Amino acid sequence: MKKTAFLLLTICATAVTYVSCSKGDEIVNQTDTSAIGASVTFDATTEMDVKTGILVTSNTSTLKSSESTPGICATITVEKPTAEAYPKIFTVDFGTAGCKDNDITRKGKLKITLTGPITTTGSKMTIQRIDYSINDIKLEGTIIYTNATTEETVPKWTRKIENGKFTGLDGRVYTSTGSHTVKQTEGFATLALADNVYEMTEGSHVVTTDRGASLTLTVQENLVKKYSCEFISKGKLKIEGGALNGVIDYGNNECDSKYTYTHESGATYALGM
Repeated sequence: MKKTAFLLLTICATAVTYVSCSKGDEIVNQTDTSAIGASVTFDATTEMDVKTGILVTSNTSTLKSSESTPGICATITVEKPTAEAYPKIFTVDFGTAGCKDNDITRKGKLKITLTGPITTTGSKMTIQRIDYSINDIKLEGTIIYTNATTEETVPKWTRKIENGKFTGLDGRVYTSTGSHTVKQTEGFATLALADNVYEMTEGSHVVTTDRGASLTLTVQENLVKKYSCEFISKGKLKIEGGALNGVIDYGNNECDSKYTYTHESGATYALGM
């Protein structure tokens, strides 16, 4: 994860005046804005934890009883460390004091239960957060990542969030539930992860603030996510809730944090960094 990616979500999660990180005119109230920032945080941290789960469960070195995985500053243990035995239960322990990769500090544990190879239809990867935080943003809930492939040449997964919750640096609390469908469009012919490209084709999630406001975000046009890039590079997301009614456009497939929000009035705001 690049430092700038997490810097972006941290800024957005604590924004109180403008839509996400907009430098434009104020168009929504404080509650709506914090929900937008919360959505950015939920998406970025979920993506980070799913990526960690795939990396850990794909690394054959974790078949040993206690091992570290390149790119993850944690100790990893496996309860059933044989190639044939499922479910495999991985514990990724970042420690109570935490450990740092690229200026991102993670504390606590991720418990990852794998019912079968993640490339096999029907296999499920469940990620539970235990006393877990990223850069002191406390994260709770469970991610369920299920292989839903029906065509061999189009790998597909569903990603569901249960009891999603985070406590921001300012002490505010946000919850989230939702489900999405993700398909792999490039890289399935190789064993390397770096050339993988994924598209979120459908789904929605609801973010609720501790002040009772809620926001619904629905995929309007496939969201493109390259494994090698920390940002969504293309696609559109419909946003509805409170004073917000519009569309976020992630651009033309460039690997950057820039995107735009177009309000129902037709006003467009350049967001990101």
